[in-house]
Amino acid sequence: MASKKHQPKPQPADRNFSDIADKFKRNIYGTSKGKIREAVLKRDLLEQLSWLTATSGKSVLDVGGGQGQLALYLASLGHHVILMDISKEMLDIARERAKQQGLLELVTFIHAPLQDLAQLQLGQFDLVLCHAVLEWLVDQREAVELLAKQIASHGVLSLMYFNQEAHLMANMVYGNFDYVNKGLKVKQKVGLSPNKPISNESMSHWLNAIDLQVVQKTGVRCFHDYLRELDKAESQFEALLALELKFNRQEPYASLGRYTHLLCSKI
Repeated sequence: MASKKHQPKPQPADRNFSDIADKFKRNIYGTSKGKIREAVLKRDLLEQLSWLTATSGKSVLDVGGGQGQLALYLASLGHHVILMDISKEMLDIARERAKQQGLLELVTFIHAPLQDLAQLQLGQFDLVLCHAVLEWLVDQREAVELLAKQIASHGVLSLMYFNQEAHLMANMVYGNFDYVNKGLKVKQKVGLSPNKPISNESMSHWLNAIDLQVVQKTGVRCFHDYLRELDKAESQFEALLALELKFNRQEPYASLGRYTHLLCSKI
């Protein structure tokens, strides 16, 4: 009998959304979740970085910027933006939007994964964005270190990631006790459910190790995902958004946002 050849165990891989770009557009950007996320990020950036509206011509790098919502917004303020993403389909959508808005001269599109930052040698930037990317990566700490190297000495890193503490809280509220007891791990993740939430403790440790300090911490969707009557997220959206913006920098709410948004600078 012929012996079976050993097959190496497949290695985990980063998530690429090329196959579901349209679904991402419908299920994330076009929903109350996406609207709250965009509103919170814009508010945080504009309030903390006064130069965004006081001047123009600053350099911005948006890593994993997808369909370009924030990249095109910052370009509309007169800044030079590099939009980088692993998904060609996402970039195609962003490029078409930039064309429609007359922003092509201010936006450069790069089809590449975050891990290519070192070899691309793009230089350093006044503002580096990385939103809802880390939770899809295998080596999250390495990614944070790569992002930090792209920040100019006076620059700022805007980092948003899926919050492990809020993930646990939400699953307890939902009654998913077995899932919590298994350490929030399942054999296979599918669809738009992030693979690897990050704890606030881990992120704090990573940032301290590379001499980055948190200038501001905000929770994103501190209340939205815990609503008992889910339809109110749409029917009373403006009231919900106002309360999210009012409380999402205060504890304990800031640490219960499904995502955590940090603005970081070099020490």
